[in-house]
Amino acid sequence: QVQLVESGGGLVQAGGSVRLSCAASGQTFGSSTMGWFRQAPGNERTLVACITWSGGSTYYRDSVKGRFTISRDNAKNTVYLQMKSLKPEDTAVYYCAAVGPLRGTGILYQRPYDYDYWGQGTQVTVSS
Repeated sequence: QVQLVESGGGLVQAGGSVRLSCAASGQTFGSSTMGWFRQAPGNERTLVACITWSGGSTYYRDSVKGRFTISRDNAKNTVYLQMKSLKPEDTAVYYCAAVGPLRGTGILYQRPYDYDYWGQGTQVTVSS
């Protein structure tokens, strides 16, 4: 059983910063590609960023490049999303997700159905 628990969301003014954390337990965390997704009301859940097990490769959606940074600390079983220069359009529920052990390692999975485990989500609201 894998559990992912996000923290760090909240209300922030436009231009501000927030760091999200996702603590993982229950499997060999260090071998999993991890991702951060977001979902705004009425919209589909979309990938924000993902990172391979070693942290050596990352992917960002175009709208967050240069503003968001994904990182991981395998010793702490934690993945982070540092968000800077936040915009109102970044407002969403942010979800942490992990790829299961049967999928290949070292791959930057980008589709929600590639991920097998999900956190409960944390709300980030950016006010203008």
